[in-house]
Amino acid sequence: MDVPQARKSMQNEFTVASISHLSSSPSPPNLSPVARFCSDSRVSELRFEQGHEPVNFNLQTSQLYKLGPTESVCISEGSETGKETIYSRGITIQFRNEEESRSFHHAFEQCKKEVIAQGANLPNGTALESKSKFDDKIEASSAKMYFHYYGQLLHQQNMMQDYVRTGSYYAAVIENRADFAGRVVVDVGAGSGILSLFAAQAGAKHVYAVEASEMAEYARKLIAGNPLLSQRITVLKGKVEDVELPEKADILISEPMGTLLINERMLESYVIARDRFLVPNGKMFPTLGRIHMAPFSDEYLYIEIANKALFWQQQNYYGVDLTALHGTAFQGYFSQPVVDAFDPRLLVAPAISHVINFTTVKEEDLYEINVPLKYTSSVGTRIHGLACWFDVLFDGSTVQRWLTTAPGAPTTHWYQLRCVLSQPLYVMPGQEIVGHLHMIAHSAQSYTINLTMSVKMWGPGAEQGGILQTSSCKLDLKEPYYRMSQPQAYSLTQDQPNQLLQTQDIQIQPDEEVSELMQQAMKDPVSVLH
Repeated sequence: MDVPQARKSMQNEFTVASISHLSSSPSPPNLSPVARFCSDSRVSELRFEQGHEPVNFNLQTSQLYKLGPTESVCISEGSETGKETIYSRGITIQFRNEEESRSFHHAFEQCKKEVIAQGANLPNGTALESKSKFDDKIEASSAKMYFHYYGQLLHQQNMMQDYVRTGSYYAAVIENRADFAGRVVVDVGAGSGILSLFAAQAGAKHVYAVEASEMAEYARKLIAGNPLLSQRITVLKGKVEDVELPEKADILISEPMGTLLINERMLESYVIARDRFLVPNGKMFPTLGRIHMAPFSDEYLYIEIANKALFWQQQNYYGVDLTALHGTAFQGYFSQPVVDAFDPRLLVAPAISHVINFTTVKEEDLYEINVPLKYTSSVGTRIHGLACWFDVLFDGSTVQRWLTTAPGAPTTHWYQLRCVLSQPLYVMPGQEIVGHLHMIAHSAQSYTINLTMSVKMWGPGAEQGGILQTSSCKLDLKEPYYRMSQPQAYSLTQDQPNQLLQTQDIQIQPDEEVSELMQQAMKDPVSVLH
């Protein structure tokens, strides 16, 4: 493929501040990475070079998104080589200034247009396949398993039998009939069609139930079995990224929430449906979501996870020494987020929240979420990690209703989630805890979680703001540890509204020297700090 004259006259090489693969560290500051648009007789590429093996992105199968004024992410969809399929990857680009960022994006779009325009002249006369935006981001094996899972009635039943979830949706719709009556509704990811039926009950003029899995056929049967409502509901089998509707929607309804709100990456499809189908100022049910985070202390959980790796401490397992793998196994168990319901008294500080407004958030804003953490401990204890839960708001014209997965509230099928540190932190009452929760989307329809928590200086000299301890962990939200299948919902007692668990009530086997230090610190914190 010859380089078009338009490209020859356009800058095709850019020096950038840094580049990094998603979830890895940026390039060293002493190297100046170069991004270069290249073309040969077969393919046009965007090539990143920084003193070692270049990273190539096929312009036919890549997308570029802005994360900020000087930061972008380039994501490549899957490609096939024989029988082997290589799935999507991404690289984060940090530009030196906004002007260079704009120039780079302009060059990318121009090159992309030229590649698409020449698609008819590809080898063997083949044309570029038209792929869904969903397929651009999600690897095929993950999507296949995802739609297979939600195409089964037993899993739909599990969600429908979550009466907190289903009851909250029903109440939000029926209490806000004024938002639905006489309106066109789109049910995004309709599943069994139950939300479409709720919308029809509330008087919707017409409901378009969009469902990509085989559950669409079951939804048609269920809806047909309700003839008083079925005439106003149309089931469309396909992804919201692909289907076409005969009219715009006045309101969207969906259940796009996964574990930690963002798991399964359906929020992106919800936002795409908004941009494709919703009239200006149309309503969305739910309207916004909040992720809540707070440090917790749970010695029992920590020891339970650590003890899983004891198997690998055997020195004579059928004559084999397994200890060489103990460290790897230990870290592996701590790389799993814990999904269960926990007692809210385990929290050692009030929660902070990260808000995602579904009516305004951009799709690319969901590719990477970074939440700064800052707390003040209310007790002296060991902190074992960060507890997370979420809620969503149905901002109806008549009634505002929240659906929450908070600890202490009735348990839902989402439960709560905890990121457990392999190295706990020690805090005193009033000591400040800081850090970051960094979540990066990946092509298996989930997120890589990077958590860092630090304890700042306490007592004399604290105003200098130094860090005493830091602990971090990397977890895959796709691979959680489901700790219990039917957890009990904890409730706070009225006489002790926030009694926090004290670690001195628990017999801690490891770290005896540190335990002695903690006991001494309780008596005389100044001498310990000095």
